[in-house]
Amino acid sequence: MNLLSAADAGHGDGGFHAPTLDEFFPPAIFFEGTPFELNRIMLVRLFAIAVMLLLFWLALRKGRLIPSRGQSIAELGLDFVRIQIVEEILGERLGRKYLPILAAMFFGIFAMNITGIIPGLNIAGTSVVAMPLLLAVVAYVMFIYAGIREAGTGTFFRNALFPPGVPWPMYILLTPIEFINIFIVRPISLALRLLLNMMVGHLLLVLCFAATHFFFFSMSGGFMAFGALTLVGGFVMTIVEMAVAVLQAYVFTLLASVYIQQAAAKEH
Repeated sequence: MNLLSAADAGHGDGGFHAPTLDEFFPPAIFFEGTPFELNRIMLVRLFAIAVMLLLFWLALRKGRLIPSRGQSIAELGLDFVRIQIVEEILGERLGRKYLPILAAMFFGIFAMNITGIIPGLNIAGTSVVAMPLLLAVVAYVMFIYAGIREAGTGTFFRNALFPPGVPWPMYILLTPIEFINIFIVRPISLALRLLLNMMVGHLLLVLCFAATHFFFFSMSGGFMAFGALTLVGGFVMTIVEMAVAVLQAYVFTLLASVYIQQAAAKEH
């Protein structure tokens, strides 16, 4: 839904209607009733990823020793992920191995997050559970693969389920907790953290701009002043959502790197 669609619906009967979760379940636009059904949110995801890939291709297709402005921006972004996230957590050797997928994860999440504040799109591609869950599964598979590949199967599962330095009777209680925490809670928490931040941010934006529309066009007199307040609130929330879009991409990629580092360690 457009940011003002909730307000338009409310304006039709002269009342104000707060945004609901129905906004995250839009009707099909293409291929309705088929396995390839596309709704508005799916199209937003495809558009965000296509634009991100196009921008990187345009910036890096002709690499120069003295970089152009676009190449400089792209390299700064990649260096941020490489230095501040990947190599900071994994070190140079492991970081080189996992940088491509972690960089793709960071910029993919950012591209789908930032659509929440772009006019005409107005919803984050990560505000519906399927995408955060898919990203969490990718991170889950990645850290298990890293543990088996780098530390060895036995060492990985031993470190994960039987932390050293614990009296053996405690493993009866500790091992099931560690299993639930590492193999169940981790991917779920990754998905929910991203999902809820982007979902709540969208609802707050819709609420601010829908209330602005209501106060300006359905009320009169002193009540219109409240419209100015909600309008300012909407712009403040837009800035906050811009920061959240970057922060959530950073946190998700950082945690994925931490999980890889813990899984790959041969000793805990």
